[in-house]
Amino acid sequence: MNSFDNSLALKNICVIRLSALGDCCHALAVVQNLRKQLPEANITWIIGKTEYQLVDQIPNIQFIVIDKSKLFKSLKTVFMELRNITFDVLLNMHASMSANLVSLMVSSKRKIGYDKARARDLQNIFCHQSIPSKNNQHVLDGMLEFSKIIGIDCEKPEWNLPICKKARTAMNSYINLDQVTCVISPCSSQRYGDKYNRSWPIDHYIEVINHLITIKVQVIITGGNTAIEQKYSKSISNAFPDQITNLIGKSSIKELAAIISLSDFVISPDSGPVHIATTVNTPVIGLYAMSNPLRSGPYNSQKWVIDAYEESLSVFMNTQIQNVKWGQKIKHPKAMHLILPKTVIHSINQLIAAL
Repeated sequence: MNSFDNSLALKNICVIRLSALGDCCHALAVVQNLRKQLPEANITWIIGKTEYQLVDQIPNIQFIVIDKSKLFKSLKTVFMELRNITFDVLLNMHASMSANLVSLMVSSKRKIGYDKARARDLQNIFCHQSIPSKNNQHVLDGMLEFSKIIGIDCEKPEWNLPICKKARTAMNSYINLDQVTCVISPCSSQRYGDKYNRSWPIDHYIEVINHLITIKVQVIITGGNTAIEQKYSKSISNAFPDQITNLIGKSSIKELAAIISLSDFVISPDSGPVHIATTVNTPVIGLYAMSNPLRSGPYNSQKWVIDAYEESLSVFMNTQIQNVKWGQKIKHPKAMHLILPKTVIHSINQLIAAL
């Protein structure tokens, strides 16, 4: 079944998107559009523990928080909280086995998942119907198909991410109002190991930061506590001991969102901060060589993306973009080296001129 009975009054809607930060930023646009166009509906979002920290202050949405490290305990929590509710529709915007199991705990008249091409981990078995199959969509545009299939259109995605007042106050103390401020989130996750390390080389960042300092731009670096982030933190701080603000390993997700919202622009590889910046309307210079930015790049900052993806396909896979599936990742440790500092510096100069 690929159509939805739009005459059905949508009073209770459930959304599943557990992770990751970037994908939950995309899902946020869908959820807030539903909230805007269906003001009387009850909307429940089942979300991961880490990602909830970013969106927990959004009004008029009920959240059920999943700890994927304690999945079966979390499944019981979902069941107990929802045992007396039958939803008009479940929008399962997360194609994973964890999300599939969560969906079993949700009673719904209709359960909608991805089309066959995108329904990983047998998601289609757990759903009654699927969104239309469309080629070459941005991840966010794919998620927007979930609202369209229930008759809720969205001409242009919008976000309204509330920034925690305490976090904003804490981060505001780092901002020099007399300077343009650039937040650099230098690292990306290493879910697939060193062969899929989407972080740009340290020496490239140092060259770019040196340029930023030369043109009187305030530089703030951010990140978590992983080994690679601490390595980048140490190397960059050693290069600029008194000239940058280093918040790597020192800020929460709420504070990350706050500092990004207070900055003038962000530089980052394909990672959560790229998409957090989109939710708070901060321009992003995205560094993309291992994934296609037209699929997963910053939605509103495509013109600032440094795109070495096609070159990377040619160099490391000996092929061209028209010959690979949409979403093909390039797992080569040298791919990010194709992005040159001078290219990023040129984009920085253009962006600052446009501020």
